[in-house]
Amino acid sequence: MTDSVRHTDLPRPSPEGDSLPEGGSHSRLVDAFARTISYLRVSLTDHCNLRCLYCTPKEAGEKLAGAELLTYEEILRVVELAVGLGIRKVRLTGGEPLVRRGVLDFIGRLTAIPGLRDIRLTTNGVLLPDMAAELFRAGIRKLNVSLDTLKPERFREITGADCFERVWTGIRLARKIGFDPVKINVVVLKGVNDDELLDFGRLTLTEPYQVRFIEFMPVGQGTAWSRDRYVSSTDIRERLAALAPLLPSRGGAQEGPASVYRFEGAAGSLGFISPISHQFCDRCNRLRLTAEGRLRSCLLSDEEIDLKAVLRGDGSDTAIEKALLQATLNKPKGHQLAQNGFRNCHGQMSRIGG
Repeated sequence: MTDSVRHTDLPRPSPEGDSLPEGGSHSRLVDAFARTISYLRVSLTDHCNLRCLYCTPKEAGEKLAGAELLTYEEILRVVELAVGLGIRKVRLTGGEPLVRRGVLDFIGRLTAIPGLRDIRLTTNGVLLPDMAAELFRAGIRKLNVSLDTLKPERFREITGADCFERVWTGIRLARKIGFDPVKINVVVLKGVNDDELLDFGRLTLTEPYQVRFIEFMPVGQGTAWSRDRYVSSTDIRERLAALAPLLPSRGGAQEGPASVYRFEGAAGSLGFISPISHQFCDRCNRLRLTAEGRLRSCLLSDEEIDLKAVLRGDGSDTAIEKALLQATLNKPKGHQLAQNGFRNCHGQMSRIGG
């Protein structure tokens, strides 16, 4: 494991998908390292209908009360002001965002905000069979679905719920309805699901999904993170290359933090997200708004601004904009996981927003 977390040079694929600097020269959200911030991830709730061992394990603490969450009106106000400062892309996360009551109406209002070009959703997929069509009507077009195994029994072991068939049905339905892209997020854990890498690779040969392999990160108290369970993106790519040569994807721009490859003639593609072994901090363009209303400029740094206190205190547009600008200036040059001995960030991934 010691070799797998060294910062070596990952071969850069030809970029694909959305470009990172979406804010444009007029954006006021520029950090101390000249990165333009154009992307806001919003955790709608820390509640979830699954108990994934790396996110909200069984021993996790109590969930936030409704009054502790930002209201939809507060979130819409923050997003509207953030768009005025240069935000162009919003991703809705959780917890599981689809369990929050009234989410479809909220999404409809969110998609109506002028200047907001791109609204995406990350979901565990359990509610997709029931809600995919309504989500599409509300304006969502791009989905990420978390699915760490293709084996129903293992799904139950990882998530604590017997819902694999619902998730898989939801993924297929989303593609049929017209969501594009549909990405499948796979957190790779040694000894848990790393024996399925080739199965996920084969899936892209015939299906037009992007399977994204994500390095297991030490985020959240009480999670199952350990060095023994960590698998580097380099190891993952080498194992997939046994199936067929991996070709860098061509056309478009780097797809966010993912380095994107495909097998020759494949219908889908493979993304590799490597926050530990190959930092992409120099290209990070995002802020996070947590479920409890805190602005976080880096997933792997504990520094936050209590935006909920601002909203429910002074509450002026100027004060909210000041908080967004300050969070941008607080953005570190890069995370310090290796330097701090891979100690966990505080809180839970479900509150921060995956």
